[in-house]
Amino acid sequence: MLRNICRYHTQFGKAVWPFSFSHVKHVPSLLAQLQKAKYGSATTERKKFYETVSITQGEGGLFEINLDKRKLKTPSGKLFTVPNEALAIAVANEWDVQKDTLKFYTMHLTTLCNTALDNPTQRTKEQMISAALKFLETDTICYRVEEPPGLVELQTNEWDPVMNWIEQRYNVVIGSSASIMGPQISEETKETFHQHLNSFNFWSLTGLEFVINQLKSLVLSFALIDRHLNVEEAVLLSRLEEEYQIRSWGNVEWVHDYDMYELRARTAAGALFVHLSSEKTSVKKKILQD
Repeated sequence: MLRNICRYHTQFGKAVWPFSFSHVKHVPSLLAQLQKAKYGSATTERKKFYETVSITQGEGGLFEINLDKRKLKTPSGKLFTVPNEALAIAVANEWDVQKDTLKFYTMHLTTLCNTALDNPTQRTKEQMISAALKFLETDTICYRVEEPPGLVELQTNEWDPVMNWIEQRYNVVIGSSASIMGPQISEETKETFHQHLNSFNFWSLTGLEFVINQLKSLVLSFALIDRHLNVEEAVLLSRLEEEYQIRSWGNVEWVHDYDMYELRARTAAGALFVHLSSEKTSVKKKILQD
């Protein structure tokens, strides 16, 4: 798994973040992409109240985050614990890179962990799967335009290869439509994706749902998680019509750049969370294996 994370420099953007612990010195990750983004719309900030960040392994093999000598808690007051060392290090890095002011809106992995731990809406795994499947019926790349010709051609050239890939990958039929009703998705296709979604654990499903909400597409999300697409490609494909309009009519450059960086950061964090929350082997052991 760690080898795969290391390969993300070609999939999700070049990133190596230095974070020192007694047992691990450098762990490549997607987080550099998150740190580079220039955020300006968030409202949640707080003065930094700690000097050091560390991780410890607690009861049941779960990993905890320590801010100085205080254990991190979730918004509901639960002890903040994550299932494996790799995810713990990634979250700890989010806290470690904060400067004088804590910018919680940049800490996507921490937020996803809090969501998985507190489950504020008390949803079951089955409810999460059902919500994800609903995106298939309104998937971004399933809806096609009939004009202008330039956009029709762009959607065909850029979206059809991804659609062909997922239909072959999962042996399903999805299709596309220019109708407001969208394509008719068969029960067999829905059941295939239901079984696949059910193979994710609760934490990974939390991350996947986050990605789906960013891209407004189950198809693009699967392509990203399966590494058929990288983050930049998935985000661009999710914004294809908007990018076409910008190319045709222009844009307010800083607004466009902000939106793009923001979406890339959230999508990258969600994809990383899916893979890290599926990891069971410790980073130290994987480093030795690699």
